[in-house]
Amino acid sequence: MARITAGVASSHIPALGAAIDLGKTEEPYWKPALAGYDWTRAWEREQKPDVVILVYNDHASAFDMKIIPTFAIGCGEEFKPADEGWGPRPVPNVKGHPDLAWHIAQSCILDEFDMTIINEMEVDHGLTVPLSLMFGQPEEWPAAVIPLAVNVVTYPPPSGNRCWALGEAIARAVASYGEDLNVQIWGTGGMSHQLQGTRAGLINRDWDNRFLDRLEGDTQDLRHIPHIEYLRETGSEGIEMVMWLIMRGALGKTTRALHRHYHVPASNTAVGHVVLEPVGD
Repeated sequence: MARITAGVASSHIPALGAAIDLGKTEEPYWKPALAGYDWTRAWEREQKPDVVILVYNDHASAFDMKIIPTFAIGCGEEFKPADEGWGPRPVPNVKGHPDLAWHIAQSCILDEFDMTIINEMEVDHGLTVPLSLMFGQPEEWPAAVIPLAVNVVTYPPPSGNRCWALGEAIARAVASYGEDLNVQIWGTGGMSHQLQGTRAGLINRDWDNRFLDRLEGDTQDLRHIPHIEYLRETGSEGIEMVMWLIMRGALGKTTRALHRHYHVPASNTAVGHVVLEPVGD
């Protein structure tokens, strides 16, 4: 039986990827932001996940205003890094896990979630930066990856409650898959930040850390935060944190935090990162 053994949440700030790609990781500005991932890279080498279900949002690379899926699951064999205007990142192609991805798609659709099935797409920094943060710079990624793209760019995004419930449905799907697989689920994006308008540069340390606090334990308070609170307290891009709730919902009733990192600023954004494990059933 496949099993979800851990959840990882992280910001997916493109400038972090650029710092890694350009060899700037030891520069004073970037070093403290990136140091919080040292523990996780060592931990991932020990854990050796077979598959990562990676929840992220596309930034007009695979999708545009012609089609806006709320939840889209990548079921292909391989996904290439997208050219976001300055060439594709110099990172390995992402190898998918079509069998498990199709199983999750079927299970979630029959569980009354309307998933969009994507067999061919390119993946942007929302997906590749977390891979670099957690796995470093290998010749090939050490785990298969199932991309799960969530619309948090164009209104209306899904509610936190719906995201949490999708995580629960994904957990049921994984548990019903017959192959013995070590599966992790990652939620990416955030934390508080706004990139435009009169509130550009907004960062809310207190709110971010309260959010991190409530990912651990058995509280389900986070699933009930309304959209307007994310926008008011964390800026227009803070809504990305609903994607972390898919990860949290997939971990079951209770979680334990193994590692936590928070740093301000990194490219006008708050860096947040946490590693969770499920506790009990």
